[in-house]
Amino acid sequence: MKENSKRDDIMQAALDLIAERGFHGAPMAMIANRAEVGAGTIYRYFDSKDVLIAEMFKEMEEKILAVVLRGYRPEQPIRERFLYLCTTVLRYFVAHPLYFRFMEQFLNSPYGVSYRREKIMARSGKPDIFTEIFQQGIAGKELKDLPLYVHAALTFGPILSLVRDHTLGLIVLDDSLIDKCISACWDGIKK
Repeated sequence: MKENSKRDDIMQAALDLIAERGFHGAPMAMIANRAEVGAGTIYRYFDSKDVLIAEMFKEMEEKILAVVLRGYRPEQPIRERFLYLCTTVLRYFVAHPLYFRFMEQFLNSPYGVSYRREKIMARSGKPDIFTEIFQQGIAGKELKDLPLYVHAALTFGPILSLVRDHTLGLIVLDDSLIDKCISACWDGIKK
């Protein structure tokens, strides 16, 4: 249990520091100090900072996916699935601002560019849920005939901006506003 605790402490310290200072502003020595472990201890769990960041992303993605899949109904029409997924993702990030800041930095970094390319092009196996919706919607003439990357940008760009503005206190994302915003995202991609 103690070994997992150290690993968890390291990951939490990295999350806190990366959210505060960015990837480059959070060297391994600083992460070790925040986690209250020796600098060498980090390397028992993670071969490098890149490995640590990749592991953090993987664990966060798994947590988000578990939340999203709880109420996901693949038999529903595309619109309902899209609204559910986007609303769930937005609410998750509002409830977990550190995860949001990490994910935002990750997805806008070279790590994220590579990840997005693999996800959208389904190089890592089966396409993700959003890619499936985009592909089905385009094939079924429910969505605009745009590249998958454009559908992703028109979907996630507004969501990320909304969560960022909420986190900064510029807007308050209550249920009504969330519903309107997610409907607007749908309107941006529907045919």
